[in-house]
Amino acid sequence: MGNTIRVRVAVAGALTAVAATGAVIGGQPADAKAVATASHVQTSIKWGECPELAPGAKRNPGQTCGTVKVPLDYRRPGGETITVAVSRIATAKPGKKRGDLLFNPGGPGLGGLDMPGQMALTLPKGVLDSYDLIGFDPRGVGHSTPMSCGLTDSSFLNVFPYPGAGGSIEGSATTARAVAKQCATIGDKLRFFNTANTARDMDRIRQALDARKISYWGQSFGTYLGAVYTSLFPRNTDRMVLESNVDPAKAWAKMLNTWNQGMNDRFPDAARVAAENDTELGLGGTVDEVTDTFLTLADHLDRKPAAVPGTPAVINGALLRAITYQMLLHNETLAPLTQFWKAAADLSAGKAPTDAGVAVLKQILADTAAEPGVPADNQVTMALALMCGDTTWSHDVDSYAKATSAARAEYPLSAGMPNNIRSCAFWSTKPLEPLVKVTSHGPRNVLILQNRRDNATPWAAGRGMREALGGRAGFVGVDNGGHYVYGTGSTCADKATVAFLTKGTLPGKDLSCDGPRP
Repeated sequence: MGNTIRVRVAVAGALTAVAATGAVIGGQPADAKAVATASHVQTSIKWGECPELAPGAKRNPGQTCGTVKVPLDYRRPGGETITVAVSRIATAKPGKKRGDLLFNPGGPGLGGLDMPGQMALTLPKGVLDSYDLIGFDPRGVGHSTPMSCGLTDSSFLNVFPYPGAGGSIEGSATTARAVAKQCATIGDKLRFFNTANTARDMDRIRQALDARKISYWGQSFGTYLGAVYTSLFPRNTDRMVLESNVDPAKAWAKMLNTWNQGMNDRFPDAARVAAENDTELGLGGTVDEVTDTFLTLADHLDRKPAAVPGTPAVINGALLRAITYQMLLHNETLAPLTQFWKAAADLSAGKAPTDAGVAVLKQILADTAAEPGVPADNQVTMALALMCGDTTWSHDVDSYAKATSAARAEYPLSAGMPNNIRSCAFWSTKPLEPLVKVTSHGPRNVLILQNRRDNATPWAAGRGMREALGGRAGFVGVDNGGHYVYGTGSTCADKATVAFLTKGTLPGKDLSCDGPRP
């Protein structure tokens, strides 16, 4: 969750499953005015060429793409439709195929059309032989009838804003109100782009694949999407992997608040790297010293931003913290992160960065190539649509100011960002339906993967998913940092994942795995 927001990864079978919430029956809203019939449901996909990539991007040559038509409003399945873009890398051993494995990378608001190719690089032959790998851009995202609020001001393209100097949220409130007003121009339509409807789209993909059940691998926000899907469609779920988890009981404001402890848990990993290189970096010889240096630097940049020579970029405290949050998501970016801290400290002190600092600044501040056919504000629009459209948020500006102030005092590394006011406080529409309740009712066919030191989906959130799914799930906890579990150095976790996907084997009790130390 929050992993890449604008800073730099049978025809009517759905209607037979009974959802865990009284608000929804068989994946359809309880107040549905029509029942889906065979004429409303697409039962095949025409596979062909995929959409054009952004300049410099690469794609697995074996991947093909297609589309699935789904209802804009599932209460009216015969009404207006939208298009969901899907992709496939077919197994090289059709005779060994046991099913289809659908992927979602989270975000919220990230496209997953090319995720099969990315995952194919890390998955063993046993998994690749057993499944067709299926990707999709969720409704409203990427090439799936992309939505746009028309946000052209760069200051509007930040879903996770930091307070101003001294903790003021006045600027954040002004921006949040303006963004909400802009999104209100498409508000009536945007309200149909929620998590529950995205899960219903997944079942339409299942039907278009002509699959009795579908397997699924969700990361970050994708874990919540998967939990909602298997709650709506427990009988249609085959094997489900949930990696780096959202607590379904905390969607969404309370989930963001867990980032405070998540940052406290994760930051020492990077500080340790910096301390071990104190001779070169000069940021401090211990974790505590590096932490103090970072906090002092962030405060100074809040009051006096530093220009980056030869570029229009300016590094302020918010950008320092935002880039730090992003680079803490991966172990392999911890060392470059410490070089960024050094470069920012040098610029703040009026000194020229080292060659290593210049190189890392150039890489971090490079513009990201736009994907043809996708609005520039698409990811931000859809992140807001999901977070603001799934649940109601407090409209009391003073409550956000108080919460931000308290969080800054208790969790200075996060500087109040998780508690800051967002556009959801001024959203023009109410949620289309109640949240889908995620429960332990259903077959035991879910594997939860969770790192202990994850700043984006912290350990407590993973345990929250574990509690919500109860006996339905096996749990693998890894003594590792970062936002991803599989393929990051824990042989124990990787073996458990592959055994589940290929053999259906789940740990009999919660499993604790060692992980590499940064």
